[in-house]
Amino acid sequence: MTDESERAMQAAIDGEMRLLDPEVRASPDRVLELLDPEFIEFGASGRRWDVESILTVTSGDSVSPEFPVKVSEMTGTALAPGVVHLTYFADNQGRRAWRSSLWRLTASGWHQATLTG
Repeated sequence: MTDESERAMQAAIDGEMRLLDPEVRASPDRVLELLDPEFIEFGASGRRWDVESILTVTSGDSVSPEFPVKVSEMTGTALAPGVVHLTYFADNQGRRAWRSSLWRLTASGWHQATLTG
């Protein structure tokens, strides 16, 4: 693994952990700093989320400062220069799930994103 891919993976991990932070999630401006404008997520329910719908729910998020999401087994893979795939196990007050996210480097930094092209 190159130093560049190690730095990319660490940047993606740092961004993912910030997105899980209840204080960050409570601030639409801070969430927007981390989400790519083309962000798309498919939840466990099958619902499709985009930036606007995520911002709507994060201000009333169920993740409280007293009970932060517990993360384990986080690993990253550099898929291409500037693109990192993360996988990890998340436990949100007993609701456990394997999670996966893509991060890409843009002119303004690293963002969680679903690549579209």
